[in-house]
Amino acid sequence: MKNLIIALVFLSLGFSLKAQNYIPSASNLKQREWFSDARFGLFIHWGPFSIPGSGEWVMNDRKLTVHNYTNLQDFFNPIDFNAAAYVSMAKNAGMKYITLITRHHDGFSMWDTKYSDFNIMNTPYQKDIVKMMADECHKQGIQLYLYYSLLDWRREDYPHETGRTGQYSGRKGNGDYASYLQFMKNQLTELLTNYGKIGGVWFDGHWDQTQPEGSADRSSRIDWKYDEIYSLIHKLQPQCMIGNNHHLTPFAGEDFQMFERDLPGENTSGLSLQQASDKLPLETCETISNSWGYNLSDTSYKTKTQLIKMLVKASSLGANLLLNIGPMPSGKVQPEFQDRLAAVGEWLNIYGESIYSTKAGFIKPQPWGSITQKENKVYVHVLDPKNSSILVDKTPFKKITKAYLLKDKKPVKFLSKNGHTEIYTGFSTEEIDNVVVLEILN
Repeated sequence: MKNLIIALVFLSLGFSLKAQNYIPSASNLKQREWFSDARFGLFIHWGPFSIPGSGEWVMNDRKLTVHNYTNLQDFFNPIDFNAAAYVSMAKNAGMKYITLITRHHDGFSMWDTKYSDFNIMNTPYQKDIVKMMADECHKQGIQLYLYYSLLDWRREDYPHETGRTGQYSGRKGNGDYASYLQFMKNQLTELLTNYGKIGGVWFDGHWDQTQPEGSADRSSRIDWKYDEIYSLIHKLQPQCMIGNNHHLTPFAGEDFQMFERDLPGENTSGLSLQQASDKLPLETCETISNSWGYNLSDTSYKTKTQLIKMLVKASSLGANLLLNIGPMPSGKVQPEFQDRLAAVGEWLNIYGESIYSTKAGFIKPQPWGSITQKENKVYVHVLDPKNSSILVDKTPFKKITKAYLLKDKKPVKFLSKNGHTEIYTGFSTEEIDNVVVLEILN
């Protein structure tokens, strides 16, 4: 028994060392840099779960069985879907990438997969959504990231006995993770082989096998074999980034860290228990309404001002904003979403210089606003110009050579001394963000 225990310890250590030995390829590091510069992306939550109009968790929330939920496949016919319009909408909003749901927790695959009959080709629509989006993204110069659920409320071989969700789906068999792992590998191989260059894979569902949020025990009830999954992805497409929405410190082999409904360092949603990485690119995902998937009863839309301030604050913390839409069953995008995306795009046409390719500010966000920076420029985002001046402390540069408003190059008065800079405002209160450019000498 003692020898067996020792062997198991070394076996476990071997898996750990294998994962820890991940060294990103040159193309992966380049992709990370591109991702950090992009700053703004579109999240698309869509599938047959949109039909009931109650969000993407409808199968779990209404305690629907696999047998009954499968009927939605016969009703999913998004005849108004237009991949070119989706990608153009994202581009016009100033977004640089799209993260598309390929398979959510309900187990429905949005592409022509050989490993599940519950897929888009067996609907009345019979067209590969992932392929159309991939082709159009490549055509229009938008990078495509793919969301993939680790959790499945449908399959018998998913370890549903230990899962926290999907307990009313009527599954009778026992989970078999070895079988389920092979299924995921097969599907990921399809996605990373048949659809051209993929910017990254966005995993979700790890938390289904952990204790409830807020518990001191955050360990998983199963061994997900991430070393095998991640190695496969990096082998198929070395540049492809991996992120996992597990709400924990990044695991070995992951290339970016995400925060759900929170900015790095915040935990207003109760999900972001992790500290922000100082080595990996960061991303926060958020909704325009309060729902991810299409929800008929949700009319609580964030305003243009709220969305712009969110983007600015994310950038000032060195994070991307992945902003979500939940299209209708027909494939149409709600006009409320379209209008807000267009409004943010108009703002970025003027102020994009202060967002794209910037890094986190040298100070954290302040009551008056926040800071982004790049090369010899510091962008002071004055989001609350009520006072006659603002004080920027701990300035790390030697000298300010010029200060002006980004919008019209109008000079701005300032006083800089002993690492403290006072900027005299008197700006328009009608502007969402009065961006002051400080040209500096380091």
